[in-house]
Amino acid sequence: MSLLAIQDLSIEFKTRSGTVHAIEHASLGIAKGETVGLVGESGSGKSVLAFSVLGILDAAARVTSGSITFGGIDMLAASESELRDVRGREIAMIFQSPRTALNPIRRVGQQLEDVLRRHTTTLADNMKARAIELLAQVRIPDPERRYSAYPFELSGGQCQRVMIALALACNPQLLIADEPTTGLDVTTQAAIMTLVSELAREKGLATLFITHDLALAAESCDRIVVMHAGHVVESAPTGALFEKPLHPYTAQLIRATPAPGMALATLSSIPGGLPDLRRDDLPACRFLERCTRSLDSCKSALAFSEPVPGRRVWCGNPL
Repeated sequence: MSLLAIQDLSIEFKTRSGTVHAIEHASLGIAKGETVGLVGESGSGKSVLAFSVLGILDAAARVTSGSITFGGIDMLAASESELRDVRGREIAMIFQSPRTALNPIRRVGQQLEDVLRRHTTTLADNMKARAIELLAQVRIPDPERRYSAYPFELSGGQCQRVMIALALACNPQLLIADEPTTGLDVTTQAAIMTLVSELAREKGLATLFITHDLALAAESCDRIVVMHAGHVVESAPTGALFEKPLHPYTAQLIRATPAPGMALATLSSIPGGLPDLRRDDLPACRFLERCTRSLDSCKSALAFSEPVPGRRVWCGNPL
């Protein structure tokens, strides 16, 4: 049974230049203790999908269809007061830009205490000790001293560790990690991903890991969901997806991803770009104009199939 269930979700944004059909009929589920990778190009709708779960979409956004259920709670029908209780305590998010997400004029320890004060019953006398304990948990060196530091006094990797500490402060059931390694060097990326994975396993968290890096997703996730231009196009266990992708877009993403020992000449790019989601004449399959396997029927209908239990593909002519 899914802890988080997104069903047939569609989201649009009203802009001065037209209506952006950002998400269309997207479905996704995450079970307790499961780590799901959400992958796709920049602009495919990954972060919009995550923000919709937390109810923090831009004011210009409108959910036009579908449902989001978390632990029996209808997240789309919940009041703002109910959502504030869920955010941070039951669902936590690691944002992709920690220097932007952290308050630059409040010390790190104060920001951790803000979360503890809002969502836990930690006594005032124990707040500082608990904040330092959280910093130590995410392996920040000298946590007693870092407790009093401002974000600008920390490195990018340390700021991301503070974000992880904030996210895990209340022992949430679901952790959403939105590009948690953006802007970090390769060594720090690996350390952050190892830390997130280890803490998620220790605490039995359901985790949604959003990334455009398939290699990171392959190392960390039980299952992968692939998005393209607002559509969920494939969902499969990680090993099965990399062994035999079913959607042409997934196959091209994998071919465009470097691997150890691979010659650069063997890499191939995906032709074209994401379609303009303001268009009124978008085909049923938004990958159609970039696809070498498209059929006439792909213009009017997006076919769904489940060739084996746990594997789903939305394609009129899968591989």
